Amino acid sequence: MSRVQLALNVGDLDQAITFYTKLFGTGPAKVREGYANFAIAEPPLKLVLIAGGGTPGSLNHLGVEVESTELVTEAITRLQAEGLATDIEEQTTCCYAVQDKVWVHGPDAEPWEVYTVLADAPVMRPADESADAACCTPAAETVSVGAKPTACC
Repeated sequence: MSRVQLALNVGDLDQAITFYTKLFGTGPAKVREGYANFAIAEPPLKLVLIAGGGTPGSLNHLGVEVESTELVTEAITRLQAEGLATDIEEQTTCCYAVQDKVWVHGPDAEPWEVYTVLADAPVMRPADESADAACCTPAAETVSVGAKPTACC
């Protein structure tokens, strides 16, 4: 099953977890330092909360979570055939997960990823990346929506 992902910057992670648990009637699937995600069945949504990732309440990035690397590859082929610039990341560590993904940017520079989670990871991003580096925005891009991207899904 594919689902849309919405990643939000939050000011208080605990308060955000409490609110979204009440709103969607389910608790988070993963909670780590400065990070939580919800795998919501109805409506199908991957909600990601990132503390310290930008202005609280602003959009961090958008995405579509798919079930396999093959579906990421299909998305790459389709997006490139449509003439969209893509940034491909394989076996990347981001948001406490190892992922394969492709990035595109919307007409207002909003970052979208199509990704699959391959495995859990013990860190938000590799230790060799600076604290200001965005793990969910392509390295070649410095564009963000609402705030400087500093974290990811």
